[in-house]
Amino acid sequence: MGAMTAREGQTFAGESLLTRYANFVKLPHTIFALPFALLGIVVASARAPVTWRVVGLATAAFTCARFVALGFNRIADRELDAKNPRTRARELPSGRLTLRQAWIAVAGAAALFLWTAWALNPLCFALAPPALLFLAAYSYAKRFTHWSHLWLGLADGIATPAGYLAVTGRWSEPWWLLPAGALAVTFWVGGFDVFYALQDEAFDRAERLQSLVVRFGQARAILVAKLLHGLALVGLVVFGAGAHLGVAYYSGVAVGAVLIAWEHQLVKPGDLSRLNAAFFTANGVVSIVVFLGALVDRVL
Repeated sequence: MGAMTAREGQTFAGESLLTRYANFVKLPHTIFALPFALLGIVVASARAPVTWRVVGLATAAFTCARFVALGFNRIADRELDAKNPRTRARELPSGRLTLRQAWIAVAGAAALFLWTAWALNPLCFALAPPALLFLAAYSYAKRFTHWSHLWLGLADGIATPAGYLAVTGRWSEPWWLLPAGALAVTFWVGGFDVFYALQDEAFDRAERLQSLVVRFGQARAILVAKLLHGLALVGLVVFGAGAHLGVAYYSGVAVGAVLIAWEHQLVKPGDLSRLNAAFFTANGVVSIVVFLGALVDRVL
């Protein structure tokens, strides 16, 4: 029974409906991409005034979009999660949430996301439906491509352009600023998602699911993760140059680089004992320090 009910990491204790919904979408993992959405808002402040209304709406939009993405993923993967010892205690396989409850919450989050996008500006509203489709489609990526990590990365990566567009309602100048920000986050998330996939290598092979770990093995997949993280740091530097950010921002990027290097010291082929620290702790701090660096630049 213990193996069946053991909770995953980064979840909350308790059985209230609110707690179950929070665990359903791994609420603590919001720390990865939300700071990059806020980074887009900070950078946009150089072109347009930022109000608390816009910040609130953008944060709500991000939260709802993330709920749709993770919630739909849990629905799509519920049968696989029931087979996997690591995930069988999740809310749907364990019965702590019904499929009806899951669909109601996902549909409600989608509707609220569309409303917040409409309340922000016409461009955000026009981009909202294709964004939702892209986020939901990720759930099937590992069934047909080894590069699903980058799909997930881009799903998070659009947070930075989304934050920027929420403020300005128009594309960036220079035009490549927002793609650079999106790609930086894409490579960063894709890299640490490779780490996350290490723990499911045997299960994915058995179920014929695809990942870079399945394709290349642990050692070479970790090398790919290092390459992706190197590209992410380059992307952050390019983004900072396009946004005319200063010393505080680049100091944050430098701290992030040190944390990423530490992350790669923690995980070795065949030794996943410190994976949790590498996956959650290191990467959670990376997003925060990069955002805070940009914020200090703008405020001071």
